[in-house]
Amino acid sequence: MDSLKYLFGPEVNSSFLHGLDLYHYLVHLDTPSIWQKNFGHDHFLVMARSAWDFSQPLSNDPPIFGTSFLELPEFYNVTALTFEARAYPWQERAIPYPTSFHPPNLAFLESWVNRVRKSRRSALMLFAAGGGISANPNIRRSIRLECENSTGISVNGTGYNKLCDFVDCSNGICEHDPIRFMGPMLQASFCLQPPGDTPTRRSTFDGIIAGCIPVFFEELTAKKQYGWHLPEEKYEEFSVFIPKEDVVFKGLRILDVLMSIPRGEVRRMREKVIEMMPRIMYRKHGSSLGLRSKKDAFDIAVDGTLQRIKSRIEELAAQ
Repeated sequence: MDSLKYLFGPEVNSSFLHGLDLYHYLVHLDTPSIWQKNFGHDHFLVMARSAWDFSQPLSNDPPIFGTSFLELPEFYNVTALTFEARAYPWQERAIPYPTSFHPPNLAFLESWVNRVRKSRRSALMLFAAGGGISANPNIRRSIRLECENSTGISVNGTGYNKLCDFVDCSNGICEHDPIRFMGPMLQASFCLQPPGDTPTRRSTFDGIIAGCIPVFFEELTAKKQYGWHLPEEKYEEFSVFIPKEDVVFKGLRILDVLMSIPRGEVRRMREKVIEMMPRIMYRKHGSSLGLRSKKDAFDIAVDGTLQRIKSRIEELAAQ
C-alpha cells in the first residue's frame, strides 16, 4: 500500500480515500465470499508506519498530515499491525521496528550474542537522537543537558571511561549507516529511550540488539505497546523506568539513578536483554533451518494475530 503520495505528494488532499481501493478489491473483485464470511474480522495487515500516520479524522478539512485509513468504517474489523499503536482502538497491535540486524543462520546469531556479551561497556549511558521536531522536547532537553554537564564529573572507581555518550543522528546521517550508533551502543551499559515525535523509538530495538539496557521515561514507549514480544511482567528484569516528570520538574538526575544500580544487577539485566533479543529481531529471508527453529519477531506477531482472530471469531459466534 502506497501512502507517501497522500502524505507528501499531489494527492495529499485526497488522504481520506487511502485504502478504499483495497476495500473495493476485497469486497467486489477478489473472492467476495471470503470477506463476507466474517466481514474482515479474520483479516489482518501490516502498516509500515506508526498508526498515527493513518488516523487523521475524516472530518479534517483541509487535511493536516497522514491518511484516514484506520478511521475508515470499512476497516474497523481488520487487525492492523503497526510499529506504534494508539492506546484506544482495539484493532491495532504494535510490532517491533525492524533494525539492521537480520541473521542468516544460528551460528551468526550466536556469534553476535557472544560479541554483545563480551563487549567492553566503557560508557554508563548513551543517548542517540536525530534532529526532528519532538513532541516531548523537555525530557530530551534535560537529557542533553545532563550529558553535557557530566563531562567534568570524575569517573574514578565507576568502571567507566565516561558517564554519558551522545550520538547525533541529525539530518538522516544514521539512516543507512547503523555503525554510527551500533558501535557506541555496544560500548554503553544503558541506552536512554525518551519519547520523540511519538512515544515509541526504533532506537529501543537497536539498543536491545546491542545488549544495551533500555531506560524508559513513559510506559507508552514500549510497555504498553509490545506485549506479544516484550511481556509487561518482564520489564523490571531487563529495563529501567524513570518517570519523565521526575526528571523535568523535580530535578531527578538520571546519572544518580543508574549509578545506584549494583553492578551484579546490571549484569543480570544485560543477560535478560540478550535473552529477549531473538524475540524482537527479524531473521534474514531464507535463513537456515536451525535459526528458523527459534521464533523471531515475525513468528511471534503472526502467532499473536492468529490467536487474537480466533478469540474474536469465537466471541462473535457466541453473541
